[in-house]
Amino acid sequence: MGRAYEVRKASIQKTGAAKAKLYSTYAKEIYLAAKKGIPEIESNVLLKRLVEKAKKEQVPNDIIHRAIEKAKGAGGEDYETVIYEGFGPGASTLIIKTLTDNVNRTVGFVRAAFNKVHKSLGVTNSVSYNYDYLAHISFNYEESEKIFEELLNAGIDLIDFDEEDGSIFITVRPNDHNKVKDVIEHIIPNVNYELDEEGMYPKDKVKLEEEDLETFQKLYKMLDEIEDVTEIFHNVELDLDEIA
Repeated sequence: MGRAYEVRKASIQKTGAAKAKLYSTYAKEIYLAAKKGIPEIESNVLLKRLVEKAKKEQVPNDIIHRAIEKAKGAGGEDYETVIYEGFGPGASTLIIKTLTDNVNRTVGFVRAAFNKVHKSLGVTNSVSYNYDYLAHISFNYEESEKIFEELLNAGIDLIDFDEEDGSIFITVRPNDHNKVKDVIEHIIPNVNYELDEEGMYPKDKVKLEEEDLETFQKLYKMLDEIEDVTEIFHNVELDLDEIA
């Protein structure tokens, strides 16, 4: 079914967080976007796009509004994104993205999960060099040539541009992510993105079996249950039901 399908599948696999955790993550991200910029949706492009994504994932309006109102006040939490890299069973590797206001607490939880399955965290770039950091965008539009030409005219370096059954799939470096959306939204003001994300994608995948697979599943679930963990990327070839 093509690369677009594989990326969507990987997107679904990367985290199985419960709704409560999803809401909490969006609340933190919206708070940060509002705190760092203008705390008004129509005056802050990044905040607006983040709110649109949250609504698409059915985050309640009151959670969104509370996060923005909180950002308007003085003080507040100081969240930061921290990335951890680790080695799982067999030849598996994991990249764990967290959003935390207490790094010592978070690294303690993450390290404990690896210790419980007798695996270990790695240093920076011990794993990530085998991954590509990419942004993926997908949406429906019949005039793919028009989109393609406008992206090139905007000086955007396209890593991948596919069209299949009226669905356009674009891959770029993350620093071009918002530039691509600016072009798309100029052409299609009310575009509905099927896929809109940035992530770490493995250059090669591995297949785990029996005990190694069970250990990986156990490690993944423990990491996914940590509140500060927002995304988990890995290089393991899995069916959706194997990580549920």
